[in-house]
Amino acid sequence: MSSNQQYSFFQSVEKSFDKAAKFTKWDLGILEQIKACNSVYQMRFPVKRDDGSIEVIEAYRVQHSQHKSPCKGGIRFSDEVNQDEVMALASLMTYKCAIVNVPFGGGKGGIKINPRNYSTYELEKITRRYTAELVKKNFIGPGIDVPAPDYGTGPREMAWIVDTYASLKPGEIDAAGCVTGKPITQGGVRGRTEATGLGVFFGIREVCNMEDVMKKLGLSTGIQGKTVVVQGIGNVGYHSAKFFRENGAKVICISEHDGAVYNVNGLHEDELIAFRKQTGSIINAPGTTLLAKKEDALELECDILIPAALENVINGENAPRIKAKIIGEAANGPCTPEADEIFNQRGILCVPDMYLNAGGVTVSYFEWLKNLSHVRYGRMEKRFTENLNTHILGQIEGLTGKRVNDQERAFIMHGPDEQDLVHSGLEETMITATREIMEIWKENPAIPDMRTAAYVNAINKVATSYAELGIFP
Repeated sequence: MSSNQQYSFFQSVEKSFDKAAKFTKWDLGILEQIKACNSVYQMRFPVKRDDGSIEVIEAYRVQHSQHKSPCKGGIRFSDEVNQDEVMALASLMTYKCAIVNVPFGGGKGGIKINPRNYSTYELEKITRRYTAELVKKNFIGPGIDVPAPDYGTGPREMAWIVDTYASLKPGEIDAAGCVTGKPITQGGVRGRTEATGLGVFFGIREVCNMEDVMKKLGLSTGIQGKTVVVQGIGNVGYHSAKFFRENGAKVICISEHDGAVYNVNGLHEDELIAFRKQTGSIINAPGTTLLAKKEDALELECDILIPAALENVINGENAPRIKAKIIGEAANGPCTPEADEIFNQRGILCVPDMYLNAGGVTVSYFEWLKNLSHVRYGRMEKRFTENLNTHILGQIEGLTGKRVNDQERAFIMHGPDEQDLVHSGLEETMITATREIMEIWKENPAIPDMRTAAYVNAINKVATSYAELGIFP
């Protein structure tokens, strides 16, 4: 954490919440209930290491809100895991799901380990034991609480979780829906891997398409030709860079934990990844210049800055030196509240994490629906659409006497498969969410920034849910 960060991550989420609550009409009691974490489960369990020694593992699961069920949120494996962080991330999940209209309450889990220090077999034992502890306390289930991957976890861990859950709940027909982010063969959904990075791209693209917003920032509309800096080339950073590049933006710098590489004419993320596979680092990749310090990447001259690594990397100390016009928070909490204040004064638009990186949870929602319906997306309509399009195309060609070229023909005739439908659902979600937030901000010019507008949107939706449930007589 930065030296000028006097409060915890959870307190900083609460601070942003309070800032937004002033712009809503809700009773103080309802606001207090929305802010509070409903349930915090802290556990300790023993695991036998490969060398025969026994280690006690510390782990958490937090359910922040049950205004909608189930709760939803990732599980991270990290040395840094503590109760405060898990509570903060769980509350952000509540607001995130509300903003993107996904009917879940927020949850989050964490196991305090560095996965690099454990063998695959040890990680499997830890994951399965954690799942068993959650089952014992009714803290997991397709209608209760649905975990997902997060920092340090992936499809492999989710497969262990679903297997453990199913074995402890024999005959539960919707068992596959107890967790998302699973491998495709275990009920996962195509399009999950790139979901967060693609969501970041769709969100920023929608902002860049808003003429009034871009005018204020002194930029032209559209993504085409914009310069982009990406911090972190993990899953989210990699896919963000890829979609920006493919859609005509120029990714001029990519920064990693060991250094930042720069090329004014644009970088290709696949070349960097291939180089890192060979050498273990992106440093000295062909055609790139190394920046003196990796932190300098954040302060480069560019149109769009995408911090896609860790929290609190942009704070009161370095925010005055940021030169980007738009900051897209792909990571969780990369900018501190002090940084927000500075951006407001300097007219920099910070597109907030709580909705911008919601691509993961949106596609998790699609996966959960797929698990509950027991049918793959596209299975029912793919052939029908193809046959219909072929027929229409044949009619048009017959009437005009002209033939469509092969590339266009393939595009027109193509019936959607699962990935197409998932990408399309994600695009719709991000465009709608961006417009809703901007609408709230326009209606109330006193709202200082986009983050506050996003919180106002979330608070209104969650409070309306509570009010309609009649929880508050």
